[in-house]
Amino acid sequence: MTRNLQSLIERWDGVGIVCRYDTVSGTWIFICLHDNTLGASTGGTRMAVYESPAEGLRDAMRLAEGMTYKWASNDVPFGGGKSVLAIEKPLNGAEREGVLRRFGRLLHSLNGSYAAGVDLGTMPADMEILAEESRHVLGVLPSGQAVDPGPYTALGVLAGIKVVLARLFGSGDPSGRSVLIQGLGDVGLPLARLLHEAGAELLVSDIDAARVEAFAQELSARVVASGDVVRTACDVFAPCAIGAVLNAETVGQLECRAVAGSANNQLATDADADALHDRGILYAPDYVVNAGGAIAFGLMYRGIDDAEVIQTRILGIAESLREILGQAEESGESPERAARRKADRVLAAPY
Repeated sequence: MTRNLQSLIERWDGVGIVCRYDTVSGTWIFICLHDNTLGASTGGTRMAVYESPAEGLRDAMRLAEGMTYKWASNDVPFGGGKSVLAIEKPLNGAEREGVLRRFGRLLHSLNGSYAAGVDLGTMPADMEILAEESRHVLGVLPSGQAVDPGPYTALGVLAGIKVVLARLFGSGDPSGRSVLIQGLGDVGLPLARLLHEAGAELLVSDIDAARVEAFAQELSARVVASGDVVRTACDVFAPCAIGAVLNAETVGQLECRAVAGSANNQLATDADADALHDRGILYAPDYVVNAGGAIAFGLMYRGIDDAEVIQTRILGIAESLREILGQAEESGESPERAARRKADRVLAAPY
């Protein structure tokens, strides 16, 4: 195990890694600071059970790098970072609170070089606990109440989907267009509701069969079995659950015209972006379109809480994506490569 952790660290090009083993709970805590060119490293806190501590560290590294490109591609003055709490088993009650408080004290000791927010496996209530231990927490109001990032992220993804539809059909109106949402969670459900209100033809899937059936009627949606998602015909496939859903096996099976969703790290490898491009499937880079929650919380963290200002900034995702898709078309390459180039330009000319 030690060698696996060591080999990961040796190959990583980030700013640094903070690692702590929480003996009380058996939790490995990893804080990965990937880049601070534009500002302090900032990103969510993921809590999950991993096969090994090394897998937890690997996830934190990939997610931290993704945050660097998320901030840079949307011209937001933060650096990329991510924290992972690699737990031995699901935690609840006092045991969960204890881990969060000890993580919060570790976060506070970094004195603002990293700011944490909510991510997969954590919830707004967890951020309220962290905020009692450190002021370097995103999405918590001065009153101590945490804000749900899901609706903000969903708004940004909707803006991205409209850009994709305009690219494909000449109009960004979702009315009558089929959108398959994988995962009716904190982002997938509000996104589904926004698309339903806009008149889209919804297809929905979730590993929780009871949950998806419960919302299907409200959304006038057709339920798609989890195993059939990538092979189901639709205009837009919106992954809003797990990462690496676009890989060597699934890309060849896709029956969609485009991919635009909220899940982090949708591509298993960079080569999968080229494979999508070769198949003529338009890909909206996940770290561009799923930045709504991060943008909103970043603004709040800097003391900007005007709802209209926040919404306007989130809707700016559309312009970022239009620019990236236009550059990709001009150069004849995948939008992923064009998005990376844009982010690299921003990182080379910091604020």
